[in-house]
Amino acid sequence: MLQQYTKEFRYNFKLASPVILGMLGHTLVALVDNIMVGQLGTAELAAVSLGNSFMFIAMSLGIGFSTAITPLVAEADGENNFDAGKSAYKHGLFLCTALGIALVLMVFLAKPLMYHMSQPPEVVDLAMPYLNLVAISLLPLIVFQALKQFSDGLSMTKYPMYATILANVVNIILNYVFIFGKLGMPQLGVVGAAVGTLASRGIMVAYLWYLLSQHHKSRPFVLGVKIFQLSKHMLNKIMGLGFPSALQMFFEVAIFTAAIWLSGILGKNPQAANQIALNLSSMTFMVAMGFSVVAMIRVGNQKGLQRFRELRRIAYSIFLLSLILAAVFALLFLVFNETLPKLYLDFDNEALFVDNFQVVTIAAKLLIIAAVFQISDTLQVVALGALRGMQDVKIPTLITFIAYWLIGFPISYYLSMVADYGSSGIWIGLLAGLTASGLMLFIRFNYLSKKLIKD
Repeated sequence: MLQQYTKEFRYNFKLASPVILGMLGHTLVALVDNIMVGQLGTAELAAVSLGNSFMFIAMSLGIGFSTAITPLVAEADGENNFDAGKSAYKHGLFLCTALGIALVLMVFLAKPLMYHMSQPPEVVDLAMPYLNLVAISLLPLIVFQALKQFSDGLSMTKYPMYATILANVVNIILNYVFIFGKLGMPQLGVVGAAVGTLASRGIMVAYLWYLLSQHHKSRPFVLGVKIFQLSKHMLNKIMGLGFPSALQMFFEVAIFTAAIWLSGILGKNPQAANQIALNLSSMTFMVAMGFSVVAMIRVGNQKGLQRFRELRRIAYSIFLLSLILAAVFALLFLVFNETLPKLYLDFDNEALFVDNFQVVTIAAKLLIIAAVFQISDTLQVVALGALRGMQDVKIPTLITFIAYWLIGFPISYYLSMVADYGSSGIWIGLLAGLTASGLMLFIRFNYLSKKLIKD
């Protein structure tokens, strides 16, 4: 009985590995920024956290919207329908580019809000110039996402990984040069991290397009694209899938962003601790996201082939494998909850020792809560991927709103601001929201997959 699921593990992992490595690459950019900036002090680390909180919201909308491309391309690939696949790619690329421009403008318009959010003034002053450059990097990032989702839809998951690896190498080198003023360059501090991020994202999108233009399977799709010859039907189809998907990701990312802002109200050290725990849990979340993409691809393929029993069996094999890995990550967080936060801070600096000790103490507690929600977080994101593969997006959007904003956020706010649980209270609310989301989305997938088989 169990073997019908475990026999899919090898192929699922083979398909997921490049996606996971590519997504970890995005998080690695943030990890490198955080570790390097953390050497400057806790205020600088908090500034990167605050600046990125605005970026997370904008990125969630762009990345969430781009996921509409993958199930459409995967379904067309399953049907061997080239015209439908190229149309999904072209219209998705156009809409993602337009959305990327809009998101850059949105971040610039929202910047002044930082002065009215009860954040530490020194943190806001450091975050402002950082955000200017990072905001511009949104455009190449969202265009990259369009190319990535198309590549994933063709089950060509390695190429986005290659582009992300190159981007990380560029980011690390430029961070070192500009944050600390090496090789004759000016020492830009926090702004130096933004320079690395902007340059690496520009190179990332250019390199991925080049790789896709050279491969025999993807070349006909990406070359000779008449980007402004658009079909109203396909635009509506992608927007119909894309905007609910964008809202799903927005609702989740926004509650983590709210955690950053609530932490800022508590002070720069709680905010720095929150950033460390958030960055570490984001690393493990990218593994779950990789399996979510695999669920989207494989469920989309089976939907195109009308093989609904296989669709359900394959989806359950992905659930099982991803949850086993989530349990391993939970154990690592529990065992190393005090060791991991120390990677981010300079304990040899006596002037910063008191602040750094407080940050590590808070972060260690948060990682215990993060360990518990590894299962919930994995369940909800893989279920979302499977549902997107079935092109079911409206009810899941409602589910994510209820879970995060009617259940999770009120608990976070009450426990941290009213009941005096501090940073731990914020993360207990996150745990409640993720658990509610995971259970409801899994029930939704179970119901729909059974219904497809009966019909």
